[in-house]
Amino acid sequence: MVLLYVFGAVALINCVYYLFFSKLAFLKTSERITSEKYSVSLIVCAKNEAENLKKNIPFWQQQDYSNFEIILINDASVDETLEVMESFAENDSRIQIVNVKNNEAFWANKKYALTLGIKRAKNTRLIFTDADCYPASTEWLAIMADKFSDEKQLVLGYGAYEKSPGFLNKMIRFETLMTAVQYLSYAKAGNPYMGVGRNLAYTSNLYYENNGFISHIKIPSGDDDLFVNETATSKNVAICIEPEAFTYSYAKKNKKKWHIQKKRHYSTAKLYKPKHRFLLGVYYLFNLLFWLLAPISLFTGFWALGLGIIFIRIVFQYIIIGNAAKKLREEDLVPFIPFYELFLIFTQLSIFISNSSEKNSRWK
Repeated sequence: MVLLYVFGAVALINCVYYLFFSKLAFLKTSERITSEKYSVSLIVCAKNEAENLKKNIPFWQQQDYSNFEIILINDASVDETLEVMESFAENDSRIQIVNVKNNEAFWANKKYALTLGIKRAKNTRLIFTDADCYPASTEWLAIMADKFSDEKQLVLGYGAYEKSPGFLNKMIRFETLMTAVQYLSYAKAGNPYMGVGRNLAYTSNLYYENNGFISHIKIPSGDDDLFVNETATSKNVAICIEPEAFTYSYAKKNKKKWHIQKKRHYSTAKLYKPKHRFLLGVYYLFNLLFWLLAPISLFTGFWALGLGIIFIRIVFQYIIIGNAAKKLREEDLVPFIPFYELFLIFTQLSIFISNSSEKNSRWK
């Protein structure tokens, strides 16, 4: 019976987190009225992204916003990235090119390249995406820019992945969904801790007031999440969840490559503020405990009670994560949420263990 008490407490903590995530799942968005009160600089850092730039620069150029420039950063590419940028710049005066050459002190460091791009921008309000991302609509820049105000200096958007057949694609999108549910819910609650560089905006004032990336310049990842973790407050952050303002990119088609990407991303979490590490760690630990204890609870003399606990917890999950998934246009993931969660938890565990013994010092 003690096991069932422990299992019940674990499931209760799970449900408390789900109730917290309801801040996003049941968030009512106000009627959107976009304006062009701010001039913005769209900043894209590219390393060996010639083919993606050919496809995506036209999407950025077609944004329905009259006052913006595009800062394209060639980060020491060895393919035709620079040539592609120059070919578009010839016919569009809005495009400015920053050609970065490898620096011995900042070899293959994306933050160094981004710093040069930010210095080149003529506008105070900066919007960031990646070279392999395209916007959901021509309103993307307008909607993101409209979230800025005198107080709101940092805007967190949603960077989604294209839907394609296969289990790996669904797992990648589920991991992306759950990451977004967490960082957007925390931000809505006044406790922001991260954002994603695929769809992020902040002011140059915020950047310079916090000395840019200097505190973590030697860390290969974190130009997005570590910067947000360091600079975001309960007052200066806005979230943007309008579907027209999502960005999309193509998910990895190889499990090994996805694991390498996630290992790099997860390695920055240990540098978050202690309160965020604690809250995120508790969430992961109690999810892991739930799935470890669930089958054991069914082989006790109180299996019916164990089954009831499992049922209540999964109902909570379906209602809240399911609504969040619909809000973020990931409806096809809803039917198998518990299965994806189970697989993701043990995938993350293997990555965390692997990260404890490996180091990576370059942006690839």
